[in-house]
Amino acid sequence: MRIFDPHIHMTSRTTDDYERMAAAGVRAVVEPAFWLGQPRTSAASFTDYFDSLIGWEPFRAGQFGVRHFATIALNPKEANDPRCRPVLDLLPRYLDKDAVVAVGEIGYDSMTPEEDEAFAAQLALAVAYELPALVHTPHRDKARGCERTLAVVAESGIDAGRVVVDHLNEVTVKLVRDSGCWLGFSIYPDTKMTPQRMVELLREYGTDRMLVNSAADWGRSDPLLTRATGEAMLAAGCSDDDVDKVLWRNPVEFYGQSGRLDLSDLDAAAAVDPQTGNSILRGGS
Repeated sequence: MRIFDPHIHMTSRTTDDYERMAAAGVRAVVEPAFWLGQPRTSAASFTDYFDSLIGWEPFRAGQFGVRHFATIALNPKEANDPRCRPVLDLLPRYLDKDAVVAVGEIGYDSMTPEEDEAFAAQLALAVAYELPALVHTPHRDKARGCERTLAVVAESGIDAGRVVVDHLNEVTVKLVRDSGCWLGFSIYPDTKMTPQRMVELLREYGTDRMLVNSAADWGRSDPLLTRATGEAMLAAGCSDDDVDKVLWRNPVEFYGQSGRLDLSDLDAAAAVDPQTGNSILRGGS
């Protein structure tokens, strides 16, 4: 089983997670920019964070044979903080980078006017830089948030086929399905979506434009729930081809629209420092 996790926050995970993921079949990941668990105090802190997403994190993933890509944006939660708004002027510097395959996460957290402005501005950047967009839907008032999200996407002029609307559930799936956007589902131990519920949605709506991710972040989450979803699909009678489409070919197709998705040489052996015995190569003499 080959797995491409299209939304996972590896900054919050350990190298042990990379090792476990690689052993489970995860060959590539996309890490969206998001908040760091507490408020940032200045826009300058985003510079270091974005640099790590396109520099350090791909290196760390590569030690385990996992290809790492990123999406860059001012996330919805921090769009409400005036200290962070200057980040919008910083984004073009990063949207030109080869490892950046979409603008994201953008969208709504609390559906404020500030989030409206940041969302529209970043969809415009996605159009200008010819990148797909990864859209976060709010955790509260999900249906209304999804309707508002789709209205803003339609107003932006971006092709719906270049947008994935994420964190969906049974209440919102049909809305997004009918819009022409891609559908993203985050599989969590306790919240959002479970492997079994995901299988039922795949049975009802099919596998086209469906993306399954673990989103694993600071809270209780599991970076192997993509694998668990594939196993649940097989146990429910889905074919190997169905699993491969959902867990590999669909994310490749979606992010491949960026023109930057380099998946060559995935079978190259992961580098390990034989002198330190540590999977992260150390600098110095």
